[in-house]
Amino acid sequence: MPKQDLGFVALNSLKKPGAAPDPAAALAQLRRIYFKTTKKTIEHDFAHAIALLKTIASEEDRQKASVFMEGINELRKEWSPKPKPAPRKKR
Repeated sequence: MPKQDLGFVALNSLKKPGAAPDPAAALAQLRRIYFKTTKKTIEHDFAHAIALLKTIASEEDRQKASVFMEGINELRKEWSPKPKPAPRKKR
């Protein structure tokens, strides 16, 4: 049976004991999240992107990651439910 693609990357994939975080891999993963996220997976993907960002040590790499983080955040804003305005009382 083929492995089903869930549309997001599990946070468990970040937690490899003893492995030093690779900034290039984190940036590649952020790029992948940005292009593959959907309305259904945006909250999980956003949490994953933040976890990836925390693994990046150098300021230069963080600046590169900020482009993807801003894009993911914009998608999250667009796709999050908007609160309905409360009905006004008529006088």
